This record gives sequence, structure tokens and C-alpha cells, in this order.
Amino acid sequence: MRPIIGITSDIEAQKFYVKKPYVSSIMDAGGLPYIFPQTHDTAIIQDLLDHVNGLLLTGGSDIDPSLYGEEPQPGLGQIKPDRDQFEMLLIQEALKRNMAIFAICRGSNMLNVAAGGNIIQDILSQNPHPLQHYQLAPRDYCSHQIVINTGTLLHQIIQLDKMKVNSFHHQAVKNPAPGFQISAASSDGVIESIESTVHRFVLGVQWHPGDLVQKDSYAKQLFQSFVNACQSNM
Repeated sequence: MRPIIGITSDIEAQKFYVKKPYVSSIMDAGGLPYIFPQTHDTAIIQDLLDHVNGLLLTGGSDIDPSLYGEEPQPGLGQIKPDRDQFEMLLIQEALKRNMAIFAICRGSNMLNVAAGGNIIQDILSQNPHPLQHYQLAPRDYCSHQIVINTGTLLHQIIQLDKMKVNSFHHQAVKNPAPGFQISAASSDGVIESIESTVHRFVLGVQWHPGDLVQKDSYAKQLFQSFVNACQSNM
């Protein structure tokens, strides 16, 4: 039986939606995608999590800085407070359950905020020597390198010390939340991956492996490892 994976949705023009690569990557890795609507009802959130074996946190808009105790800076982009509030409640409940979580781009930042960490509101204005983190290239092209820390879950999955990733973000983790560690970083010091040190599989990456799975075996390994972790939760 396939493990069921809850996938967070975005909202626009009164529509909940999820981009295809998230869904197809889960199915290709042997999971059954279950797209979550957004709600602030904690009872519904608990019921949603009761029906899945793992949680995929997707990309999207910026995160409200009030959630990590900061005022908005000039480089802050669009925020969606309803989505932020839903995902805060969802992530915190999933962490309590020791549920397998794979978080991508905004999802990784939201994971860190929900667990008590903070993020960089805008890399370009807050990093003195930044790389181009929002690449002007096809989504399946890897534009810059990251260094992966040995002894981490990410290193265990990828089995590489360095790799190139695609990059479509201007926010990133600033300080990992309590119980989290840095898994990888780029040459300008931007954190590219975090993971929990107290949960069995809670991993966040700043890049978009779903756009790479057709040509990158390492992207496939990330989704496969996540689905395998969800399988063990059945």
C-alpha cells in the first residue's frame, strides 16, 4: 500500500492549488498525494494529519515577519497571512507527532519559523556579497553550488560533499530553530538546508528538487527517501 502524503496548497483567486512537480514527484516515488486545503480549525488540522503518513511543505510567497518577531523590511515580498497561520498550526502538530516532513523553499523557511527559528527577509539587501539566488534560467537548470555537512541526514541521502542546485528564492533561514541544524550552505553563507536533530525525518531544502527529478538522480533520491520514511509510519 502506498503511503499517503499531505501536500500544502497555495491560494490565489479563491482557488487552492499545487504545482504539478510536487504531486508527480511524490507519485513517482511511490507515494499517494493528498492535497490539503487551508483552515485555521485545529480539529480539522488534526483530522487531516490523521489521514496521512507524511507532510510535504511546498514553495510560494514570503512569510509574515511578525511570526518571528520582526518588522517588515523594504525587500519583503507578498505575504499570505491565512496560509502562514494554517501552516504554523499544521507544522507544529506534525512535529508533535514525529511525522516525516519534507519542506521545499518557502516550506523550509516556514518549517523553521514554526519550530521557533527566524529567516532572512531579503537576501539581496541583508547579505553584503550574495550569489544570485533567484536564477534567471530554466527551472531544471542547476545554477550554484552548495556544500553539504557530513553526518547529516541530507549527506546520508545524497552521499556528496558538494552539489549544484536550482535556486528561486530571496528569503532563507537565518538562525535554525531549537532542535534543528544546518545541513548545507552556499558559498555566500546562505543556509540551503536544515534538518531536525530530534525527529526521525524532518528535512528542509531551499532549492526545488521537484523541477529536477527528470534529469537529476539526487532529486529523485530526496523524494524517495522521504516517501520511504512515510512508509515506515504506516
